[in-house]
Amino acid sequence: MIYQIRIAGFGGQGVMVLGQMLAWSATKVGLNAMFVPTYGPETRGGTANCMVTISKDRIYSPVFIDADYFIAFNEPSYNKFKGQVKADGTIIYNSTLVPKVDKRNNLIPVPATEIAMNLGEPRSVNIVLLGEFLRQTKLFKEDVIIEALEHYLGKKKEVLDVNKKALKAK
Repeated sequence: MIYQIRIAGFGGQGVMVLGQMLAWSATKVGLNAMFVPTYGPETRGGTANCMVTISKDRIYSPVFIDADYFIAFNEPSYNKFKGQVKADGTIIYNSTLVPKVDKRNNLIPVPATEIAMNLGEPRSVNIVLLGEFLRQTKLFKEDVIIEALEHYLGKKKEVLDVNKKALKAK
């Protein structure tokens, strides 16, 4: 079992937090994980992407060419990395900000920005996309992800409550 996941969007959208949460959750359940961040010239508003590898076995390289899963937060990121997904790989994309996609199998549109806005927390786009990734892979149980949310986003009740809703939102 190995998952190679690319996550990409603008800086400030929670791309890195999502990647860190996946890697952290993997190690929590005894899997091996590597997280490789890449930033554009600006921290906020520039491009940001990361690679996460999760495996039962040792991971010999932190980088890969073609992903099993690609989570695209916006159209520029989708366009940049859509060609770096395995033929049988899956693209989960924020359909609010990615209006046009190529015809291919395994495309999963999620109106993540719209969902986050309806929840009253526009910063939860990454958690909405995380929820869809988890529904597709069934990689972690909910309690592991809740623990990751607490670790990365804090234990404030209002923050946790909205992100728990974002995790389950469709």
